[in-house]
Amino acid sequence: MDHVYLDYAATTPVRDEVRAAMAPYLSGVFGNPSSVHRWGREAEEALEQARAELAESLGAEPSEITFVRGGTESDNLALLGWCGGQRALDETPTVAISSIEHHAVLEAVEFATRTGLARSLRIGVTPEGAIDADAIRDAVADGPTLVSVMWVNNESGMVLPLQDIAGIVKAAGATLHTDAAQAVGKVPVDVRELPVDLLSGTGHKIYAPKGTGFLFVREGTPLAPLLHGGGQERGVRPGTEDVAGAVGLATAVRLAVAERASETSRLLGLRDRLEVDLLQALDGIRVNAGEAPRAPHVLSVGLAGIEDGSALVMALDLEGIAVSGGSACASGSAKASHVMEALYGNDDPYAAVRFSLGKGTTNEHLQRAVTATVAVVTRMRDA
Repeated sequence: MDHVYLDYAATTPVRDEVRAAMAPYLSGVFGNPSSVHRWGREAEEALEQARAELAESLGAEPSEITFVRGGTESDNLALLGWCGGQRALDETPTVAISSIEHHAVLEAVEFATRTGLARSLRIGVTPEGAIDADAIRDAVADGPTLVSVMWVNNESGMVLPLQDIAGIVKAAGATLHTDAAQAVGKVPVDVRELPVDLLSGTGHKIYAPKGTGFLFVREGTPLAPLLHGGGQERGVRPGTEDVAGAVGLATAVRLAVAERASETSRLLGLRDRLEVDLLQALDGIRVNAGEAPRAPHVLSVGLAGIEDGSALVMALDLEGIAVSGGSACASGSAKASHVMEALYGNDDPYAAVRFSLGKGTTNEHLQRAVTATVAVVTRMRDA
């Protein structure tokens, strides 16, 4: 049985063009970019070309791009590095985050609060995609503040109103960070248009290798390093750079941005067809964040009468369909994800399942997914 992969929001395969771009720097041009000899200079040239290429794709300056080892590190460096920069100025700042952030942001902020680096608060988000603007205004009025709101939510596909948030944050002279892991290549991302100060991205959501990522740091934004031991990446992220990874990441971002309009149009058509087919085939189904603006590659649905969303995901896997769930099993009981709790409350009766589409997705794949989902849901409800 051929399996159908519908979990592109979790990770993607490395595309051929990215592998080809990386290949010379895995063996032939293998020097350390910090070395002054020929091998080092060749590697440094490739690294800086990758930095310039990535910057151009995002509307940034090359000096504003820091290469890191993935989205989680980028989020941590943005949040904790900014807090460290404020503490160097003898300030205890506030970090305000939305209630539906990725765990990389949630847990970094929890650490900052626990260790006294910062005060923190969470900002509510509605299922329709509205964010509590008054809470943001209150936060930025209380001393140095970093507001962190993701661009596209990884579980629901919801697009957050970053332009509106930026207007509030910048009017108060505060700092804005966004986790754009699910946004690059799916929605227009240009730091010339959005006055964000810190922007995190990762490669493995856009067909680059795992362990590749970047942090955009707008010129003048204070940031303290989390690691120590060298002056690489302008002292913000020490350690010998992964030149092949940087080249692959820059290539993937360039391609994702260039192909965004056509690919997102294709994915939107496929996602909408999947949504309609599921709604027609099943009772007791809800489109999560269905009334909010959504990125084209994610469809999250809530299903009534299913006690354990993780069991549903596993049952679909046995049918050859790879998806993700909005719930996880903890201590023998089903526990809703923090995103679904934030949107729908602690007693939400729906189990969430996320279908996420990508370059390999076809109509046939989605037809098979609908057939399998209907069969599994019916069987679980009748059990």
